[in-house]
Amino acid sequence: MPHLGEIMTHLRLVLRMGQATGTDIVAAHEQGHLTQQDWAEMVHKCRGCDWANRCPDWLDRHEIVKNAPQTCRNRQRFAALQTRSRQEV
Repeated sequence: MPHLGEIMTHLRLVLRMGQATGTDIVAAHEQGHLTQQDWAEMVHKCRGCDWANRCPDWLDRHEIVKNAPQTCRNRQRFAALQTRSRQEV
């Protein structure tokens, strides 16, 4: 069984990756595009990611990006939320 990281650490990583990709996780949740379960799954995926220990350094070097890195387990979710928010504008 893989080691899962600290919940709050990974919650912050998901939020930071959201900021970097222009994905407002909180707004997506408030608008009904991201359920509480979806959000919890994103944090859980992050907790089990082998690359998560390198993510903070990557985020420090990439404040604004078009997409999350290929190594991000939530890359597709971020992309889907970005698409959804652009459709509403």
